[in-house]
Parts: sequence; C-alpha cells; structure tokens
Amino acid sequence: MSETMNLHHEPETMTSHRALWAGRIISALVVFALVVDGTLQLFAPARIAGLLQETGFAMDLTRVVGPIILTCAILYAIPATAVFGAILVTGFLGGAICAHVRMGELGSPPQIISLLLGVMTWGGLYARDPRIRAILPLIR
Repeated sequence: MSETMNLHHEPETMTSHRALWAGRIISALVVFALVVDGTLQLFAPARIAGLLQETGFAMDLTRVVGPIILTCAILYAIPATAVFGAILVTGFLGGAICAHVRMGELGSPPQIISLLLGVMTWGGLYARDPRIRAILPLIR
C-alpha cells in the first residue's frame, strides 16, 4: 500500500517541482525586464527621452521612477516580500498602461508588453508560491 501512495505522490511532487522552476524562470524574466527599465531610467535617460515626451512625463522624473522600478523588482525577487512586490509591480504596470490609454494608444506595443509583464508577474508568483495557489486555486 505504501508503494501505491509513493507512486501517487511522485507525479504531484514532480509537477510542483516543475511549477516551482517555471515560476522562478518566469519571475526572473519579469525581474530582468524591470531591472533593465529601472537602470535605463537612472543611468541612460536620454535613451528613453522620446518615450517620456510622448507620454507627457518630464525627463527629471527618471530619477524618481528608476529607483521605484528597481525597488519593485527587488521586493518581487525576494520570496518573503514577493506578494508585496507583485502588488507594486502590478500598480506600476497599470500606470504605464493608463498613460498609453490616455494618449489614445489602445493596444500599442508598450501597453501589450506591460500587460504581459503583469500577467507574468502573477503567473510566476502563482507557480512558485504554494500560498498563492491555495488562495486562488485554478483547478480543484
């Protein structure tokens, strides 16, 4: 009987192990994208000057937005603060989507990228954190 139980639990363990690694990889991609964006905001604002002007943001805001993005990325990357980080990342990306909606760019590439990063943020967290899966079970 114990062999049957072991066989029964093995696929579940393998699935959760795969989900954990998939979640880590997806989360790492989100963190990477945020770190690149935050670093550009801080150290190369001239590269994104055109985009900032289009969205109506002043160039000197990069000194504020860059550290905010980097803080969100760090909080999301640390397991103990990942949920708080995901909430902050979602808020930041929602603001980016809103800025493009305000400009009349519904469905623009920056909007779609922000939306995908938001989905990846929560998808990665869902896959790597059993507490989130317990709160939001997709399959019973």
